[in-house]
Amino acid sequence: MLNQTSVTEFILLGVRDIQEPQPFLFGIFFTIYFVNITGNGAILMIVILDPKLRSPMYFFLGNLACLDISYSTVTVPKMLQNLLSTNKAISLLGCITQLHFFHFLGTTESLLLAVMAFDRFVAICRPLHYSVIMNWQVCILMAVTIWTIAFLHALLHSVMTSRLSFCGLNHIHHFFCDVKPLLELACGNTELNLWLLNTVTGTIASVPFFLTFLSYFYIITYLFLKTHSCSMLHKALSTCASHFMVVVLFYAPVLFTYIRPTSGSSLDQDRIIAIMYSVVTPALNPLIYTLRNKEVRSALSRKVRKCLLLEEI
Repeated sequence: MLNQTSVTEFILLGVRDIQEPQPFLFGIFFTIYFVNITGNGAILMIVILDPKLRSPMYFFLGNLACLDISYSTVTVPKMLQNLLSTNKAISLLGCITQLHFFHFLGTTESLLLAVMAFDRFVAICRPLHYSVIMNWQVCILMAVTIWTIAFLHALLHSVMTSRLSFCGLNHIHHFFCDVKPLLELACGNTELNLWLLNTVTGTIASVPFFLTFLSYFYIITYLFLKTHSCSMLHKALSTCASHFMVVVLFYAPVLFTYIRPTSGSSLDQDRIIAIMYSVVTPALNPLIYTLRNKEVRSALSRKVRKCLLLEEI
């Protein structure tokens, strides 16, 4: 039976715990969000429309672009609204919903990056078996599996958090609803929630990171030992470099946030790290892929030229 709560809404204190409007920060985060939506939207459109990008790598890249748009949209629009308003309230239901989708999409991205690393491993180290191992049925099954696991993981957190009693203080020292800040406001016993956060979420974050790192380790070892062509080596390393940059940008702050003990965390530190992996990283991903991926750059160029020709006609 659900515990009765005396708190019906929370106050999101935002990035700096300031109640007044902050137009300067609004401009910065709006620009980053616009770059995210535009860049990832362009990649998603190109992957869907360009017939030359019909491969498992670009199927997963399309998933990543969709995820990055959704991931930021869970937190950034509310943060932008709060930066221009003195009313920073969010309902209890809205808070739990935001928490759920934040962990749902974040976990999906964590697992997806591991799958993308495995795809590169098979393509480079087992090229003759690539079409058999990474056929479309397997790719779709992998995508459905990681989205399902992520949803169940997020559901676990949202259900367990909703069962807590919140009484007294309702000020969240964050720009969105996350498990850690909410546990600090809970009145009852939060030991199980903390265990789930540190153990389950820590495992969900660290295991895919380890598998991703292992895939790239094997790829780099294979390339230096087996590849004798400098051009092939450069092309393979260039492709892997863009993937690895995305992995580091995403996993480093996430692991720092959810692996370290809750007692040793700093509120300001948590907010800065959260901005990195929920706001900045999704905007950087399309820049990394378009700047380092020749096929994506070519596809974007073809699309732009086609649009310009249509306008002239």
